[in-house]
Amino acid sequence: MIITKLPLHSPKATVEQTIGVTDVKVSYARPSAKGRKIFGGLVPYGEVWRTAANAGSYITFEAPVVINGTSIPAGQYALLTIPDADSWTVVFNKTNKSILFAPYDESQNVLSITLPVQEIPFIETFTIGFDHLTTDAATLFFAWENTRVSFTVEAPATEQSLKNIDEALAESDATAGNYHNAAAFCLDRGVRLPLALEWAKKSVEAEPKFFTVRTLSLLFAANSLKKEAIEAAKRSLEMSKAAGFDSFVRLNEAKIREWEGELVA
Repeated sequence: MIITKLPLHSPKATVEQTIGVTDVKVSYARPSAKGRKIFGGLVPYGEVWRTAANAGSYITFEAPVVINGTSIPAGQYALLTIPDADSWTVVFNKTNKSILFAPYDESQNVLSITLPVQEIPFIETFTIGFDHLTTDAATLFFAWENTRVSFTVEAPATEQSLKNIDEALAESDATAGNYHNAAAFCLDRGVRLPLALEWAKKSVEAEPKFFTVRTLSLLFAANSLKKEAIEAAKRSLEMSKAAGFDSFVRLNEAKIREWEGELVA
């Protein structure tokens, strides 16, 4: 049997975002206002809304995350909301059935949070998206008509990343790039600094590059080895000049001045 594919009044959409090392995916339909009053009209206040049209909205977390300070396990959840004029309640529900076809089952709620409403310039089409991205967090927002609500999704990446590093470096074919990336990550997070220094040394010994030597210099400094840090920075400086990377030239020059000043003080 041939099923004719026809345009939908509320087209399907998917938005995906990696937060830390965790993939987050939202699947939903996108209705448009089309001159209608939305909140307090088409979408009544104080009633459970499937947060879109058609079958509703679903969010999937690849790994556990923290929503506005509360942990939620990995998995797929129906993303339900109860809009009101000044605030919305956002509900993460374990059901795999749309409330369009089955009654809302409050016993399946995993998390319920109340969020303030932000007034925004008019938006014609319902939108779910991510913004305010940081290393381990992002804001997920709903926006339609003149209303926006949002919450924070945190996916702390340090512990999982360290496990990934250990697995990668345990392999017999670990590369200079693997060692550099591991060292740079630990430098950025301020963890395993003595071990990260050894990884940086291995990387530079195997395949010296202007940026890997700079990482080495920063790890010497992070381990309170300022003379070694200056020496490595000077090496990176000359390599950066030869490679034509003026930004790294300036970065190295600045660090050399800083560390030399600290040795004199």
